[in-house]
Amino acid sequence: MEAAEQSQRLGALQAELERRGLAAYLVPKSDEYMLEYAPPSSERLAWLTGFTGSAGMAVVARQRAALFVDGRYTDQAQRQTPVTLYEHQHLTQEPPSAWLARVLGKGDRVGYDARIHTPGSLSAIRGAVETAGAALVALDTNLIDGLWLDRPAEPAAPVELYPETLAGESSAHKRARMAEQLRSEKLDALVVSAPDCLMWLLNIRGADVENCPLSLGHAVLHQSGQLELYMDSVKLGAVKDELLARGGGTLTLHEHAEFTPALAALGGKRVRLDRGSASEWLIKELDARGARVDLGADPCTLAKACKNATELAAVRAAHVRDGAAVLRFLAWFNDNAPGGHDEWSVAEKLAEFRAGGENYRGPSFHTISAFGPSAALPHYRASKESPLPLGMDNLYLVDSGGQYLDGTTDITRVTVIGAPTAEMRRRYTQVLKGHVALARAQFPAGTTGSQLDPFARQFLWHDGVDFDHGTGHGVGCYLSVHEGPHNISKRPSDVPLRPGMIVSNEPGYYQPGAFGIRIENLVAVVELDPQPEGAERVTLGFSTLTLVPYERRLIEVARLSPEERAFVDDYHARVREVLAPLVDGSAAHFLRAATEPLSG
Repeated sequence: MEAAEQSQRLGALQAELERRGLAAYLVPKSDEYMLEYAPPSSERLAWLTGFTGSAGMAVVARQRAALFVDGRYTDQAQRQTPVTLYEHQHLTQEPPSAWLARVLGKGDRVGYDARIHTPGSLSAIRGAVETAGAALVALDTNLIDGLWLDRPAEPAAPVELYPETLAGESSAHKRARMAEQLRSEKLDALVVSAPDCLMWLLNIRGADVENCPLSLGHAVLHQSGQLELYMDSVKLGAVKDELLARGGGTLTLHEHAEFTPALAALGGKRVRLDRGSASEWLIKELDARGARVDLGADPCTLAKACKNATELAAVRAAHVRDGAAVLRFLAWFNDNAPGGHDEWSVAEKLAEFRAGGENYRGPSFHTISAFGPSAALPHYRASKESPLPLGMDNLYLVDSGGQYLDGTTDITRVTVIGAPTAEMRRRYTQVLKGHVALARAQFPAGTTGSQLDPFARQFLWHDGVDFDHGTGHGVGCYLSVHEGPHNISKRPSDVPLRPGMIVSNEPGYYQPGAFGIRIENLVAVVELDPQPEGAERVTLGFSTLTLVPYERRLIEVARLSPEERAFVDDYHARVREVLAPLVDGSAAHFLRAATEPLSG
């Protein structure tokens, strides 16, 4: 977006504030479903500011404005959003609440759209506004929508039924399980507001959101097991009859426009709303209708995260095909880079290798294709218009994933063009050691990801360095590549890792302006078999799903312990055994060389 257009849009919003008697207005990245990646019709922050990252917020006052992003997007925000229009602030170090506390005066009014905020996202802002003697005012309309004259239509992609042979459980059985949990917590109903939970519960998938098979809508599940689905019928046309047949009389279908009026039927009932995805608007609507709102966890979230044996078998099969595709790409890259290629063209080549795979439905997120200094930005996104050419004697990082009907993948590998420096090899080996330590971890049931996070960082910490992103995120089963409630991170967590959960293992190191390293596999939490001799508690560990070799040329073997070396050799032997029947030619030669036992 050109700076003149950004200025015009900001000016139009500030004029609207003046007209409405507002001192400021909040424009978050979030949409009505609190999605990380929203459909085009909900990209209000991007429309206003030009910033396209997955997290951020703008706060617009009458005479000034600020854009808040975290450390992942500092560089991107500076490139996309002029500092002449927006003050650039760190989302956590200098949050919107602190900025508002400085600019507001007594009696000021700050507007917001309650449909795109959760109570949690507003808590600090509300406190700062009230402390300043100002008021936070929920508006009936979204101010951006009134200015966005060519706003895209709401998505209406068709729904598809997800095979029970892959889900491993019928929708009716899932609803019965979740209803039993509602009864055990003395809840009358659950409003399902998170689209991925809705997809899981009904064994359906959609295409309303790029790179994620979601269909947007809401549902109300009653403690009886009866479920009311509120979704535009245009999406359900082809599957309506079979969906109802699967429901066995416990499912009714309604237009999404009927959802708000239907909330009146929940008056007097104790209703669970998910703390992470339920908007403040939804809470207020239920309160106004006399419902007793219970803010907590949607039980579908944890149930969805704990994959059953059928799902895990399907995910493993998807990873085999994905591993073969990534291996072919790395073999091609090894033979052809730099060769006049750039970050964009090689990412397109990787997409070609994936595209022909069985059950492949598309990428699971925008590929991070980063050479040299670009790789030092953990969430870098190459530009098709001005991609960075590949050069010699530096590292190339590619973080990518696929959506397959039988699973979602996410993998990061680093390779080298030319000769690596001693610093590159040392840092890669430290990251690999942390990656291996986490993969080999054994821990008692009840352990959280935050307790395991130091396993991945310890060797970097020895040198006084670290990485700023989380070590691991949950991953869905042909659903979101970023899935809760579990993770591996410095942030405190009260969600223990449980068998069946899939989580990434991705420590990294980033030297600004020079190079970046991240090694990522997906792993499944498993109960160890056999258990440690004399174990007094059930002991868990990880089973690695991803099957792609590490970069041997960057490993300082002498820095590895015998146990670490054995892990890498065993992993490579498994990669060779599984992938060898699937590749030939240069890819087969590359596989043999890349998986030879480590020496030294």
